[in-house]
Amino acid sequence: MSRDARPAKGPLIYRQSIWTRLTHWIWAACLFFLMLTGLQIFNAYPKLDIGKESGFEYDNSIFEIGARQAGDELQGFTRIFGSEFDTTGVLGVSNGQVRAFPAAVTIPSNQDLATGRVIHFFFAWLLVGTLAIWFIAGIANGHLRQLLPRRSDLRALGPEIADHARLRFHHQRRYGALQKLTYAGVMFVLLPLMILTGLSMSPSFNAVAPFLLDVFGGRQTARTLHFLIMLALIGFFLIHILMVLAAGPLNGLRSMLSGWYRIDPEPAASAQGPAGDASAPKQLFAPEQRIDHEPRSGEAQPADRKEA
Repeated sequence: MSRDARPAKGPLIYRQSIWTRLTHWIWAACLFFLMLTGLQIFNAYPKLDIGKESGFEYDNSIFEIGARQAGDELQGFTRIFGSEFDTTGVLGVSNGQVRAFPAAVTIPSNQDLATGRVIHFFFAWLLVGTLAIWFIAGIANGHLRQLLPRRSDLRALGPEIADHARLRFHHQRRYGALQKLTYAGVMFVLLPLMILTGLSMSPSFNAVAPFLLDVFGGRQTARTLHFLIMLALIGFFLIHILMVLAAGPLNGLRSMLSGWYRIDPEPAASAQGPAGDASAPKQLFAPEQRIDHEPRSGEAQPADRKEA
């Protein structure tokens, strides 16, 4: 294919600040360790209850992983809202051991609640700290404002869902309606709820803010919500990875490593001149551009780079 016949490339824009990139990768590490140590903690009491009480004399569990002796063999089971399933070899019993979640998906791999709690709390506070840094930096550089959904985003939601269903992705200067709603839901709803329900299970924090237990309907209900939010975040993570792979992994990865993101060609950029003059020079390589909002005073401005 000749150079003139190549598809036009859109411009590179500096889309992700250093604060967004740093917190993004720290969150990825935090959520990984929080999930696996959370499963270790869950194994110590492999049930999810609703209400303020729990114990043998109560029957308020909505989810349970357990094991029973069936003849000469151990049988694992999972019970969801009273319906029971045989999960031997996966949940309840794995490798001949009675464990809710198997060793392959817990940190540490052996049953060690104390170590699991220490690691869990370390990454939980690291998540809280980086979330606070992200909020402050997002307000200062305008990134937070770009994530807030507007009324126009709701009108664009239907067509955007249809485009995604057809695997038609638009690389735009600003976040799309689905991106805004999803990221806003994670950053402003799921993560704060994850933190608050986690704090509600801490007896020391209950002494500081006892009203949280009433807000979430008791410690056991808070624990159940904590677990369900974790499942929602896992679902978000899997869909996020699939969307990055479908929309162009190299472009997305470059954006989260260097900050530079290639958007679709501008409608005005064509082989002809602005007035349709075929004699106008062709733009073989699109210039690099910066994001829409102007940097604040004192904000570092990466130097523009020339394409080869």
